[in-house]
Amino acid sequence: MSAALTDPSSASHPAHPPKGEPLAVDFSDILAAAARIAPQARVTPVMRSRSLDALAGCELHFKCENLQRIGAFKFRGASNAVLSLSDDEAARGVVTQSSGNHGAAIALACRLRGIAATVVVPHDAPRIKLAAIADFGARIVHCDPGQAARNAVTAQVLADTGGVLVHPFNDPRVIAGQGTAALELLQQAPGLDTVMAPVSGGGLLSGTAIAAHGIDASIRVLGAEPEGARDAHDSLASGTRVTGRPVDTISDGLRAELGTLTFPILRAHVDDILLVDDAETVAAMRLVWERLKVVIEPSCAVPLAAVLRYRERFAGRRVGIILSGGNVDLDALPRLLALATPAQDTP
Repeated sequence: MSAALTDPSSASHPAHPPKGEPLAVDFSDILAAAARIAPQARVTPVMRSRSLDALAGCELHFKCENLQRIGAFKFRGASNAVLSLSDDEAARGVVTQSSGNHGAAIALACRLRGIAATVVVPHDAPRIKLAAIADFGARIVHCDPGQAARNAVTAQVLADTGGVLVHPFNDPRVIAGQGTAALELLQQAPGLDTVMAPVSGGGLLSGTAIAAHGIDASIRVLGAEPEGARDAHDSLASGTRVTGRPVDTISDGLRAELGTLTFPILRAHVDDILLVDDAETVAAMRLVWERLKVVIEPSCAVPLAAVLRYRERFAGRRVGIILSGGNVDLDALPRLLALATPAQDTP
């Protein structure tokens, strides 16, 4: 595994662990998910920018999941999970927890199947994401921020409703669905040697890694994470899943911690997790707005910020980046853009 250059004081990540217990998802699950969700999910475009290539010193291919239904990749995993339910399970309704995008995705997937959905949401979730969940017809139950609070309220809702849990990332059906984005990317842009995605609970990055290595085992898979929510980086560096830490980042979609299913997948398939600060994230977000002319949210910009911060690691490579979502709170833009690092938002 490549050395961890994200923190000068950190040791290199351990080598990929030897095969042991089977992982929760394999490449065949992603192929099955792609067929299952094809009638509902959009095939999103891959965009290029010569000016961003010049800034990064490599060839960048952006998979625009910000143009997916509900404005995020999350619809892929939610749709696969909801469509996988038996009729008896579906009749009980679905319960999930989410900071926003997964909740909206579950709400829409359940509406399309004609079943009930309840979403446990932290009370500090962005207003635009709360509105989307409500607009798609789900019941919202608020909770305090933090994983422990989410888990406790979700458990109570499950007990009260008898619903079926579809976890936002620690669910094989969700992981397989998320992997279909990378599957499409590598079909649309064959020959990529590096694939990147942001990491929070690890569902997207897990699916991305399995899809990439199912197509070509030599593809380098990297995650990107905020400095203020670096549990995935530190979990891979130590070989032990880090939990229970407070987080401090503007990237509201990247505040969860790795799950028991996603951690072993990342250990087996991911080469490194690169860290960036919030100022670099906002500068990268602004660059995408300016150069690609598409709207993305801060969480989505973290991989590009990592490419720009660690240019030497990407020199001359062909890099695919999953643009994970575009549900930015427009009312917060003045405050967000004020954080941008000036050196990164100019040619």
